[in-house]
Amino acid sequence: MKILIAKFIVIFFGIFIIAVGLLMLIRPDKARAYLRKAGSTNFINYSEITLRMIPAAGLILYAEYSKYPDIFKLLGWFMIATSLVLYFVPRRIHHKYAVWCADILGSATMKFISPFAMLLGCAIIYSVL
Repeated sequence: MKILIAKFIVIFFGIFIIAVGLLMLIRPDKARAYLRKAGSTNFINYSEITLRMIPAAGLILYAEYSKYPDIFKLLGWFMIATSLVLYFVPRRIHHKYAVWCADILGSATMKFISPFAMLLGCAIIYSVL
């Protein structure tokens, strides 16, 4: 049962990454606005960090059943490690970094990198099915 839940979490994560890629392509300014909100309040900061550990755990739990177990484990542990680091980084620094990234990633850049996000989402789903 745990593995089945992990599988669906990973599939949902892939769909989410595809949706983010589509948002970056269709509404890059909206995607940049969302990025600017990262770390802006305590609720957003800690919710975002905590929620990203769910697909990370799914990737780790489902790794042995995926087509690319080493990549799943690496990505999952990387996501957990960076989440744990972000718990200890002051929120205002996390927010400043998000705003800085949103400023560098103009609309044209967002549109350019959006297919890579969509391909990543598809690869995640492919690796599970």
